[in-house]
Amino acid sequence: MPAETQSDIHNGSQTVGVIGLGLMGGALSERIIAAGRRVIGFDPREECRQHLRELGGEPVDSADAVLQAANVVVLSLPNSDIVADVCAVARRLRAVDNATMQTNRTDRLRIIDTTTGDPVRTTELGRSLWDAGIDYLDATLTGSSQQARAGEVVVTAGGRPESFQQSEELFRDFAKQSFHVGPWGSGAKTKLIVNLVLGLNRAVLAEGLALAHACGLELNEVLNVLRSGAAYSRAMDTKGRKMIESDFAPEAKLAQHWKDVRLILDMSNRVEATTPLSQLHEGLLSDLVQRGFGDFDNSSVIRAFDRKTE
Repeated sequence: MPAETQSDIHNGSQTVGVIGLGLMGGALSERIIAAGRRVIGFDPREECRQHLRELGGEPVDSADAVLQAANVVVLSLPNSDIVADVCAVARRLRAVDNATMQTNRTDRLRIIDTTTGDPVRTTELGRSLWDAGIDYLDATLTGSSQQARAGEVVVTAGGRPESFQQSEELFRDFAKQSFHVGPWGSGAKTKLIVNLVLGLNRAVLAEGLALAHACGLELNEVLNVLRSGAAYSRAMDTKGRKMIESDFAPEAKLAQHWKDVRLILDMSNRVEATTPLSQLHEGLLSDLVQRGFGDFDNSSVIRAFDRKTE
């Protein structure tokens, strides 16, 4: 990237870096660009970088380049291992800046991590990054990539209150609501609890629709009845039709939710909570991943109950 562009980026409060341009990262980038901000992004997959270019963003060839180009960087990554790798790069770059006194930054680098990760590691990351001169929010998102594209996700953020306040304007680009839920790690904990309830809502909807099918009922009418009464859940709006029509084009992959359920069980074991429904859920999802549904939309959980082939 030319030197003059680098300088312009560093001085522009409207520039946001995005690392991870998959389903969610791509949707966030689209919303942020539509809000009038400049997006510098990286993903190891060429097709994701090309999609960012088509949206009007500026793809670069490494996470390092994003971290050097923007003071605010959004992470949308599969798991805590990859987040830790990117944060290690950020710490290294900041150490070089400090050693050479050549940084052009006017503000502390702020990393906004939207990944659903391990709360223990997320807490440790917040502390270690702050000690390295980098601010961090675990700003997890409730909602699918389609909901992010419509500006309907909810942010639950852990970290310093000041960092949350500085990020609220950006959150409004893609979220309908944002909550500061406590110190580092709190966002990840809250998101896992949300995903516990949401995932079981999806699973029980799938079981109900599969039973209705076995009974010979008209599934669209059953879904209408469910949505109109006391059994209603938002999963019926977002996943009901996809289950009925076997439309498993991914908006949020089943394998990602399986990862989340394993994190839920790890967290519950640490605090000695009882989560028998999540244990059953993990078994269903594990079987579906082994059957080849991992990269399908999480609405494909219905295949755990009707045993239809893909």
